[in-house]
Amino acid sequence: MSDTSHDRLLIIDFGSQVTQLIARRLRELNVYCEIHPYQNVTDAFLAEFAPKAVIFSGGPASVFDEGAPQPPASVFDMGVPILGICYGQQVMMHMLGGKVEQGHGTAEFGRAYVTPSDDRIDLLNGWFLEAKEQVWMSHGDHVSQIAPGFEVYGTSPNAPFAITADVARNFFAVQFHPEVHHTPNGKTLYENFVKLAGFTGDWTMGAYREEAIRKIREQVGDAKVICGLSGGVDSSVAAVLIHEAIGDQLTCVFVDHGLLRQNEADEVVTMFRDHYNMPLIHADESDLFLGELEGQSDPETKRKIIGKLFIDVFQKHANEVGGAKFLAQGTLYPDVIESVSFSGGPSVTIKSHHNVGGLPEKMGLKLVEPLRELFKDEVRALGRELGLPDSFIGRHPFPGPGLAIRCPGDITREKLDILRKADAVYIDQIRKHGLYDDIWQAFVAILPVRTVGVMGDFRTYDYACALRAVTSVDGMTADYYPFSHEFLGETATRIINEVKGINRVTYDITSKPPGTIEWE
Repeated sequence: MSDTSHDRLLIIDFGSQVTQLIARRLRELNVYCEIHPYQNVTDAFLAEFAPKAVIFSGGPASVFDEGAPQPPASVFDMGVPILGICYGQQVMMHMLGGKVEQGHGTAEFGRAYVTPSDDRIDLLNGWFLEAKEQVWMSHGDHVSQIAPGFEVYGTSPNAPFAITADVARNFFAVQFHPEVHHTPNGKTLYENFVKLAGFTGDWTMGAYREEAIRKIREQVGDAKVICGLSGGVDSSVAAVLIHEAIGDQLTCVFVDHGLLRQNEADEVVTMFRDHYNMPLIHADESDLFLGELEGQSDPETKRKIIGKLFIDVFQKHANEVGGAKFLAQGTLYPDVIESVSFSGGPSVTIKSHHNVGGLPEKMGLKLVEPLRELFKDEVRALGRELGLPDSFIGRHPFPGPGLAIRCPGDITREKLDILRKADAVYIDQIRKHGLYDDIWQAFVAILPVRTVGVMGDFRTYDYACALRAVTSVDGMTADYYPFSHEFLGETATRIINEVKGINRVTYDITSKPPGTIEWE
């Protein structure tokens, strides 16, 4: 969402999975920035964009690869501050006359500690709080000789040039990733960088709201829009934002695909019809979705079936609305980065999402996705800016494919009914214990196995389920919530006693990575 009313920072993306976290850190500092893949950043682009500062992201490549990604050389002649991160440091040194070496026992992955060689530069103001500072490393190659004009300001055991700078030109380079939470004081580096670059911090969520509304109006004109409404925070914020922009040109379509939580369809329809006064179509398509999913167990196949059926349903109701030319979705950046490379960049695909990847030509609809570059916490901030109640904004995320991806193996109506009841008990327990707002997301997955149990004097042979609860800031990384054994025991007892069809309860303590938050 390019905007020329703010000073702009350019992030050149070399394919790191965490490039967007750099943007998040900058947004927290109220700095307007845009991410663009390196192959799109030409001399002409730089001249037109006119950034006030530039950041080179990390990436999976090596400067020794044939056709290794690199920025145009003219970026170094713009007279603006530049910060290179990980691969960004290596490509900077490589292009400016330094040397980079491959692996050979000096790779670092994970937690490391940087000690200062000299911290008397603006970038490091207040950064070294202790004799050494924890950082997150993820590199195979390393800088073996810094470029002319650079000095060393910090080292780690396997990165002798962990922090380097050419102060005269305001060029800075670090081997670690200050954008991730595992570099606890990383925000200070970004704060110092934008301060020395002269940013005033004039970009806020209020500004984003105004710019998003302007862009929606420019994109849509006087055309009609249908919005895929799931009732979750993302699609709801998107709907309220778009409605503010174009009013009754928007019609929301709430698709009940038979994969919702207990009583969810009634709650969503009531909320939007009674409180937001938007045109709303309630499309009960549960028979269609469950019929197509019958016998399917592969998670990617499930997602693709659901994605296709969503499009078919939206197409049908777009025709009913008459003349709708746009489909609005609440797509977020974590969905995008796990499905396709952001802005056409070179990052690796993890899994497909039902609402990512564009629309088939036969629909004749164009996408409106005003949240596509935001993280969940930013969407919540936008929701508050739009006046949505905190009780709604604070709801745990719920995926578009719904319970389909919490039901590994075959999907049946029986298993979905069991899952709904178990999930309702679990969430009730979390609320009763006052833990709901401490948890990013919590749900039950029903496992594709039956286990032997005993209830009273009788043998049972029922399903096992897994409880999942995670803490997170942005959904990109997550850790399991440390419930007490008393809570887990009490919850397991309630589920087994109250939900017919489950006789065994487990708790998933996998972090992300290596796992994902959802089971499929």
